Amino acid sequence: MDSNFNSPEDKAGADDPDLDPYEINFLPRFRSGRGPRGPFVNSSGVLIGDHIYESPDSPLSNWTEETDPAVMAGSEWVHPYKDIGFLTSENLDYFEKGIAPQGGIFMHQDKDVAYRAGEDAHGEESR
Repeated sequence: MDSNFNSPEDKAGADDPDLDPYEINFLPRFRSGRGPRGPFVNSSGVLIGDHIYESPDSPLSNWTEETDPAVMAGSEWVHPYKDIGFLTSENLDYFEKGIAPQGGIFMHQDKDVAYRAGEDAHGEESR
């Protein structure tokens, strides 16, 4: 961690959300209730929204064969305003112009690609 900061919370407060290269011009309907505009520290102690993308507390920095990728799933790993994914043409069309994405382009009609679908919390098949 940068020695100029005493905690991740100090570092989160040092970033200026008005100077962000990844923030797009969200339509008004997508602005309300999104969450914080500035960087925040998630429940794993990882700073989200600072665009450094490297944290000693991140599961990515401590990955092993036993790490379950689901540990990095969920909204606490994506910044509600500042994410490089917002710059894709599909997301720009949706969030700035209101054009819904084309459905079905990533569907596999003959393949089950669900992550552990049908298993309970102990990895056993549910009935």
